[in-house]
Amino acid sequence: MVDAARLRLLFAAAAALTVLAVVGAAPDGAAWLPHAYRRLQDAAAPLFTVDPVTGHKAFAPNDRSDYLGVGAAVVGLMIAAGGGIGGGGMLVPIYVLVLGFKPKFAIPLSNMTVLGGAITNVGMNARKRHPLANRSLVDWDLLILMEPLTLAGALVGGFVNKLAPEIVITVLLVVLLYATSERTLKKGMKLYDKETAAMEASAGAKEMAEITEAERAEAAEAEAAGLLDDAEAGNDGGVGDAPPKADATKTPELLAIEAEETESFPGWKVGVLLGMFALTVSMNLAKGGGAFPSPFGIECGTSSYWAVTFFMFAALIVIALWVRSYLVERTKQKDACGYAYVDGDFHWDETTTLKYPSICFFAGVCAGLFGIGGGIVNGPLMLELGVLPPVAGATTACMILLTSTTAATTFLTFGLVQFDYAKRLFVVGILATAVGQLGMGHLIKKTGRSSYVAFSIGAVVSLSTVLMGFHGVVSLAYPDPTEAGNTGGICGSG
Repeated sequence: MVDAARLRLLFAAAAALTVLAVVGAAPDGAAWLPHAYRRLQDAAAPLFTVDPVTGHKAFAPNDRSDYLGVGAAVVGLMIAAGGGIGGGGMLVPIYVLVLGFKPKFAIPLSNMTVLGGAITNVGMNARKRHPLANRSLVDWDLLILMEPLTLAGALVGGFVNKLAPEIVITVLLVVLLYATSERTLKKGMKLYDKETAAMEASAGAKEMAEITEAERAEAAEAEAAGLLDDAEAGNDGGVGDAPPKADATKTPELLAIEAEETESFPGWKVGVLLGMFALTVSMNLAKGGGAFPSPFGIECGTSSYWAVTFFMFAALIVIALWVRSYLVERTKQKDACGYAYVDGDFHWDETTTLKYPSICFFAGVCAGLFGIGGGIVNGPLMLELGVLPPVAGATTACMILLTSTTAATTFLTFGLVQFDYAKRLFVVGILATAVGQLGMGHLIKKTGRSSYVAFSIGAVVSLSTVLMGFHGVVSLAYPDPTEAGNTGGICGSG
């Protein structure tokens, strides 16, 4: 039985160790003043090159903070990989407090790392199958319904990130994480207890089956002896061939639905997702930004710029409404032909196809605003709605891949990415997530408990809450004077 108090104590201890590591990241307690430490170090040591936009040292040569920061990111990504979420809520404070980036630049770096991890997650989940049905582990219907509004929210969040003061961003993120961590851990404990009860029932049934098998063997021996006696008396004992069982008939409509669901990559659904991705990326590149001139001569802040932005947003809303209409009609078809739903499936109607995507819009805003890929909201949301943990993890990973890619193009056009760190942290995301995925897969196979996926998500959210809270306290206690009143505006670089 999982005890809530022990779980909280475990996560609190892990967070405390991380905080202690952060405090010791720089000499002479400089981790408490990461921005001042970096600028002092840059000024005192000519061998450090300073990025003109971020004000941060170049990646090479490395120092102790670089090693510790990358190491902490690796550990966080391995934990997050089990739940299919990006772990941006842990990465942002690590990049701020250990690597010494300002939050506005730590968030894009986090997004680039999350993007690398999402690529690994999707690749490793691609051929996995649903635990209760002959279909893909990814819930494609859920994905194509929720992703359009998640991308629309990421578009809005990217603009808010550009304008909002850093302390506002930090406080909002801590509130969000705190609100989701408790519910996620409770959900994980419920799933764990349900699995325990099922295992105990299975063990009891197995024991009864062994007893029944022994009794059946004795009865078979007695029956064989009786048949021998009947044969000697010229009597066949009335034994004959049992009538064949009638096969359940399935309508052509039901067979077509089941055949489509067996596909690992349903063609038109993947096409919808790729179309949304192509739309958002091309529109972001077409309108340009603070560091990327538009190839069509569109100037940031002009009517053309906002027209392209509005078109992209409106197109995503139209796609969401079209998918909603499809799913409502598809559910009616399933009901009419006797489709067999399994645990964790959705029964889509006019209400649920509006309610859940609207929540995903909020998750998208968080993705663009906080650089967390949306998974830290969508993952717990899916668990709360009853989606099986492995399905939730695989589906969330696909959503993160598209959302983080869209957010990355926004950050790139706004000139918020320091490339020497970004390209290395992108590779770190790929490799660390692969290790975490393999570890979680082995653990589930060995124990038979998919609830560990929920615990992975809960651990990431809980640790993120503590770390972002700690970062908020440090920011309040030691404000960076160079940031006062400096947002750069929508069209400013940085």
